[in-house]
Formats: sequence, structure tokens, C-alpha cells
Amino acid sequence: MTKLPRVSGQDCIKALTRAGFVVKRQEGSHIVLRRDDPFSQLVVPNHKELDRGTLRAIIRQSGLGLDEFVRLL
Repeated sequence: MTKLPRVSGQDCIKALTRAGFVVKRQEGSHIVLRRDDPFSQLVVPNHKELDRGTLRAIIRQSGLGLDEFVRLL
């Protein structure tokens, strides 16, 4: 099992766009990403460094595995 990396909000968004997500809108410092097939919608805070629990929740909601997410970084 790969260790959870420390990433910024922008790095997380770049990895998710490589996985097929599209930036839909931004509300303050929170960016909403969406994928149509299979449908999934995520909110990523645009912070310097994401908390580990927040990053783990984003990865879980995206339907990606931790190893796959790390490869997309």
C-alpha cells in the first residue's frame, strides 16, 4: 500500500483532470469538479496543503484507488 502523499489543492486538481474530471465552477477557495461517466462530483479546497483526511475523502469519492491517484500525480 502506498503512503498518502502531501499535496496541494492545485496538484490534486491536476491529477483528477487527468482521470477525466472537468472543473465546473469555483466558489471562494473551493473548486467543484465533475465527471459524467461514471457520474461523480467532487469539491476540492484550493489550499497550499490538503489535510490527510480531506485528501483521503476526495480519493474515495472519486472512485480511484490510492495507487492510481499517486500515479496520476
